[in-house]
Amino acid sequence: MTLAVYACDPARSRGRRIPEPVAPTRSEFQRDRDRIVHSTAFRRLVYKTQVFLNHEGDLFRTRLTHSLEVAQLGRSIARTLQLNEDLVEAIALAHDLGHTPFGHAGQDALNGCLQTHHPDSAGFEHNLQSLRVVDALEERYPAYNGLNLTFETREGILKHCSRRNARHIEAREPGGVASRFLSATPEGSGGQQPSLEAQLANLADEIAYNAHDIDDGVRSGLLDMAQLEGVALFSQYRRETIVAYPALQGRRLLFETIRRMLSAQVYDVIAATQQALHDATPPDVQAVRQHSPLVCFSAEMALQSAALKRFLLQNLYRHPQVVQTTQAARQVVRDLFEAYMSDPAQMPQAHIDRFDGIDTPHAAGAKPERVVADYIAGMTDRFAAKEHERLKGRVVFPV
Repeated sequence: MTLAVYACDPARSRGRRIPEPVAPTRSEFQRDRDRIVHSTAFRRLVYKTQVFLNHEGDLFRTRLTHSLEVAQLGRSIARTLQLNEDLVEAIALAHDLGHTPFGHAGQDALNGCLQTHHPDSAGFEHNLQSLRVVDALEERYPAYNGLNLTFETREGILKHCSRRNARHIEAREPGGVASRFLSATPEGSGGQQPSLEAQLANLADEIAYNAHDIDDGVRSGLLDMAQLEGVALFSQYRRETIVAYPALQGRRLLFETIRRMLSAQVYDVIAATQQALHDATPPDVQAVRQHSPLVCFSAEMALQSAALKRFLLQNLYRHPQVVQTTQAARQVVRDLFEAYMSDPAQMPQAHIDRFDGIDTPHAAGAKPERVVADYIAGMTDRFAAKEHERLKGRVVFPV
């Protein structure tokens, strides 16, 4: 496939932090994808959940199935736009590697633990943690920590980053993956953008989780089709499906509605992005970085997507049953953090050996609280629950 002039060419990659010989049969971005797929952190995603926790059912999305859906959507769009499919896939498969057990509840709890323990702590950001995983925490190769991925993949993984953390990364890696966050104003406006492939992986993430959270929400019984009739992005494709298949009911009706909704968003992104690229005519990747975001929805689709996100926030993520579960999950994470900080010997020796007072994503060592956070963040839902039972003597979630 011929790449567009504004796509990331692996032959022109900004390279790896530690130079390596070129592979004889794979591009640099294909190598990144393969390293991610074979990583320990990637395998753990199968038991890390999105909205519904691991014990609540086998058919709900996990971080792994979500990442695969993002990669599929991203590759489909990238092919039409003549972007680098392998880079989009690598970013999509790695973007959630830093997520804690128990979804966003675990992340919020771990962030609170770090900031309570040390007010000057950088806290916990799952995007930064994903970068830590691929830069330092994976232990697969004899010559370095981490996976030694290319700049372009690492840049896409670091989707968001606070200015404070960006300054720390920039001090160790001048002009590196965090520099674009420092060129923006404190309010987040202006500044450089990542590659089109990174922008696409980000938008594919949004498309995927909006769709599958509808599916999981209905499957769980917390949402019903009547509620969703008030969401334009869903209801129009439900009506379209009923016109095409008048006798269709139940899950087949839901699946076909979601399929049509996904297709509409994919085609909308392709058309809107093609128009944006036509208007901007960026001659190369660097011009993309200097421009405002170019991978986008149309204005109408952006409004409909935002309305769907508001609906899911109010009716699913803040549903009393979900809130009750997430509150328990936060307590599990807080208890684990306190237990390991009080008695580090409860962790495997390999983690204790990392205590050296150096807090950097480019070295194996870190301050004790960061090592504890790394250990907890790497846990699956069920392992965290089992550890909590071992340390506290009570069952919070069945495993």
